Amino acid sequence: MLVQGVTDYAIYMIDPRGYITNWNLGGERIKGYRAEEVIGGHFSQFYMPEDRAAGIPGRALEIAAREGRYEGEGWRIRKDGTRFWAGVIIDRILDPDGKLVGFAKITRDMTEKRRAEEALEQARAALAQAQKMEAVGQLTGGVAHDFNNLLT
Repeated sequence: MLVQGVTDYAIYMIDPRGYITNWNLGGERIKGYRAEEVIGGHFSQFYMPEDRAAGIPGRALEIAAREGRYEGEGWRIRKDGTRFWAGVIIDRILDPDGKLVGFAKITRDMTEKRRAEEALEQARAALAQAQKMEAVGQLTGGVAHDFNNLLT
C-alpha cells in the first residue's frame, strides 16, 4: 500500500536479470505505462537507444549487485516517446542468506530541475559576456579619452 500510494516516484521491483516484477502508480504517472504493460518486460526499455547500445542498463545492475546501490541521472523515454531527465536509484535486495533476489528501482522525473539549472547556467554565461563587454567598453572609453587629451 505504501509503495502504491507514492505517485511522485516510479518505484518498481526487477529480478536479478532486469525484468520488471511489480510496478507502482508513480511509474504509471511518470512513464505512462500501466502495470500490465510492463510487468515481465525488461527495465532497459525506458533507456534511450544509445544508452542501451552502450550497455548502461546492464552496468547499472552490475554496480548495484556488487556495491549494493547504483545512483545516476540521464534521459529516459515515456510510453508516448517523449524524453524526460530522470534521477535513478537501484538498490539490491538480498534474501536472509545473502543471495541476490532482485532490485528495487526508483525513478524521479527531474526534467524541470534540469531545465532550471540550464537556464541558470545560460544566465550566468550571459552575465559573464555582458561584464566582458562592459570592461571592453570602459577600456575603449578610457583609451579614447586619453587619446583625445593627447590631441588637445
